Amino acid sequence: MEYVNLGSTGTKVSRLCFGTMIFGSKQWRPWMIEEQESRPFFKRALELGINFFDTSNSYSRGVSEQILGRALKDFAPSRHGVVIATKVFVPMGRDPNQRGLSRNHIVHAIEDSLRRLGTDYIDLYQIHRFDVETPIEETLEALTSLVKAGKVLYIGASSMYAWQFAKMLYIADQHGFSRFVTMQNHYNLIYREEEREMVPLCRAERIGLLPWSPLARGILAGNRKVGTFRSQNDEFGTMMYRMGERDDLVVDCVQSVALNRGVSSAQIALAWLLHKPEVTSPIIGVSKLNHLEEAVGALTLKLTDEEISLLDSTYAPHPVLEHS
Repeated sequence: MEYVNLGSTGTKVSRLCFGTMIFGSKQWRPWMIEEQESRPFFKRALELGINFFDTSNSYSRGVSEQILGRALKDFAPSRHGVVIATKVFVPMGRDPNQRGLSRNHIVHAIEDSLRRLGTDYIDLYQIHRFDVETPIEETLEALTSLVKAGKVLYIGASSMYAWQFAKMLYIADQHGFSRFVTMQNHYNLIYREEEREMVPLCRAERIGLLPWSPLARGILAGNRKVGTFRSQNDEFGTMMYRMGERDDLVVDCVQSVALNRGVSSAQIALAWLLHKPEVTSPIIGVSKLNHLEEAVGALTLKLTDEEISLLDSTYAPHPVLEHS
């Protein structure tokens, strides 16, 4: 396993981040992997050297956090040996104050996440989306208070427009608030709209990228053609990736490069992201144990300039997705 700095911080994280959205309750999504079945995944991830785990309070309405917390308590050598990331923003109940980025919601949400995770601090606390209804100053002041209280070590952000993120960074600098160190954005070979503004902004501001859906919901690994249970029941994924003719070309190109190299399509797609200097750790989601081994294998796969140019050449512009 390789380890890199978390953005501009001194904290070291594994080159791959283990995403836990798939672990939770089938009542939330039919393709979820429930706790007992999930435990070998966490054990193997730790054995492979992965020390970075990402979740959200909204995944399975908190069940994902609970599963992650119990697994790390049982399998991780120590709490300090792992880096835990979770998120806040998505509605967690019917009460109008159980959502968004108000101070009211943040101070209650952090306590709930700490309890579910079974820890007294969170390494990376991320805002899941931009809140157009709450003043930025209120959000940043609330997050800064968590850092000062020792409940959070670093703060991060997730999918939003670059101008929104730039404004938050400016206000943080202006008022001396804690600064975001990471951006968890939607970024893969099929969806590269982030390269227009967000990636250059993060490069200039030394913000580490934690791309989510690096395999485009499994499409870049060939799952859409195979027809997995998740691909057949994932309405969100179907909405994001409608698979037009140009997207088919991207998938075909990935498969062609993979065939020539004698590796899997998933490894090619991950290797393409890993060669980006702004990328800290792609967030991988796995539904089979061999997917973990496959992902780790991508770390040693170095693409040639010709292969990268070929993969880049098939991209077609897309409407901006998942900023709200």
